[in-house]
Amino acid sequence: MNLYGKETGRRELAARAGDVAAAGGVRLVTLGDGLERGIRTLEFRTGSGLAFDVLVDRCMDIGAAEHAGRAFGWRSRTGFRHPGLHENADEDGLSWLRSFSGLTVTGGLDHTLFGGEVDSASYRYPPRPTVRHGLHGRVGNIPARLTGYGERWDGDRCVLWAEGEVRQAAVFAENLRLTRRIEADLGGDEIRLVDTVTNPGFDPVPHMFLYHINLGWPLLDQGSRFLAPVRETVWRSDSVAEQGVDNRVLPAPLPGFVEQVYEHELASDEEGVTGAALVNDRLGLAVSVEWRAAEFPCFFQWLNLRAGDYAVGVEPSTHHVAGDAAARDDGSMIWLGPGESRTYRTSFRVHQGAEQIAALQARLS
Repeated sequence: MNLYGKETGRRELAARAGDVAAAGGVRLVTLGDGLERGIRTLEFRTGSGLAFDVLVDRCMDIGAAEHAGRAFGWRSRTGFRHPGLHENADEDGLSWLRSFSGLTVTGGLDHTLFGGEVDSASYRYPPRPTVRHGLHGRVGNIPARLTGYGERWDGDRCVLWAEGEVRQAAVFAENLRLTRRIEADLGGDEIRLVDTVTNPGFDPVPHMFLYHINLGWPLLDQGSRFLAPVRETVWRSDSVAEQGVDNRVLPAPLPGFVEQVYEHELASDEEGVTGAALVNDRLGLAVSVEWRAAEFPCFFQWLNLRAGDYAVGVEPSTHHVAGDAAARDDGSMIWLGPGESRTYRTSFRVHQGAEQIAALQARLS
């Protein structure tokens, strides 16, 4: 492990500190005030300057995230709202926006993107011939069952980890289980996320999955650069032509800005890995996200440059921007059969200094 500029093994660390927590670790706390009251949170510190919070009671999504005191996870005006306050069916399905904050907000498990009414004949329950979904589905506001967390030694390497299970289920409706594992190395600048979605039941279930990864100030600022290996932009919202704001080199916050959304087709490397990044050259700081194109074949870039809501979104997705009904119509909907699973692997990395940023840019060119 590289700790404070020195290669340090397990015995060397033990000789200098009676507790690993002197260098970093994972601590379980409960938030205690306002609309966040009661949310169990795992605080990760790697000792490199990387620190982030895992919100156990919000699908084990990552809330606050920073490096050496410089935030990169977006903090919206909603705060990290307790899921007990969530109004899933209100505001024509847009109430998800009242719980929208943090580095990651998971969409799924049976629906992502905008809401609407779709056929539910597969559930074979005549009183419910259709099902109505809200924006990005339900899973992001379901508490997890925490199955474990802590520090694990592998020789001289110490891995900080947490694992939990989120169940999205109803009688005569969907039955899906998300098993989530989050890891970071002591002394490291990387977060690893491994999700497995399983149908534990006996009937086929529709499955859609998306990560709304949100990067904010001070990483995002005037002149910050968006990097991604874009082969082709296959869709863009009407607001792109109406506003004409550059999606590569980003401006300062703009009053009244209307969100701009792009669906890009990305190139991948020889191992099938692709990704995107946000770079702040003034700070000498960048954050990249990488995933496997076979697991997330679609990708959206979200620009929310409105003053007071300033954020850029990186969104790997299983489905195109047209959403649920279109996926059913064109045959691209994923149907998980009884006992069937799908696994998704994603990594987040902090890059510091001109040399690391140049290497990142070469990789994502």
